[in-house]
Amino acid sequence: MTTEATAAPTSRTIWARRVTDGVEPKNVIIAVCLLMGTVRYGWTGLGWAAFAALFAAVIPTLFIQRGIRRGTLEDRHVGHRQRRLTVIPFIMGSVLISFAVMLWLGAPGDLTAMVAAMFASLIPILVITVWWKVSVHTAVASGAAVCLGIALGPLWLLLYPLVVLIGWSRVVLRDHTTAQTVVGAVVGALTAGLTFWAAR
Repeated sequence: MTTEATAAPTSRTIWARRVTDGVEPKNVIIAVCLLMGTVRYGWTGLGWAAFAALFAAVIPTLFIQRGIRRGTLEDRHVGHRQRRLTVIPFIMGSVLISFAVMLWLGAPGDLTAMVAAMFASLIPILVITVWWKVSVHTAVASGAAVCLGIALGPLWLLLYPLVVLIGWSRVVLRDHTTAQTVVGAVVGALTAGLTFWAAR
């Protein structure tokens, strides 16, 4: 149980909770997929983006909710490090299925590359999580910002301060240390960015 959970909430922790919950990985993934799909490919891209988001965000969320109901997971952010070692492989499998289908059916290049970037990012996150609770929040947000910058232009990198805000919220809530949020952001940016650039 975290200190934030047992102490009386302050305006600082209330805002941190709003950021953590509002810009959680599934919301970022859905928003970025739909944005990129629509801007790059119109209505066709929107349909493929929804398909990618289904496997990368919606199905994993349903898996986590099921775990919460069964008592095997404690919260929507999967705060327990060792429990993440079950959740992350499931997400990887779900993302891999969508990637295979999109590749097979000839989905738009940038969307297929985005899904490949998601899968690639999860590999170092899983490895690090064996020993250390790296931040998935900052990894996803950082990777998303870099991929948008590559696909839609460098102005989209102006979203990057949002990654810093997300990291702040995770530290304030004592869900991560500053180092864990920084490493998550670096891993997300490098892995997703390089994979997306190479796969498009």
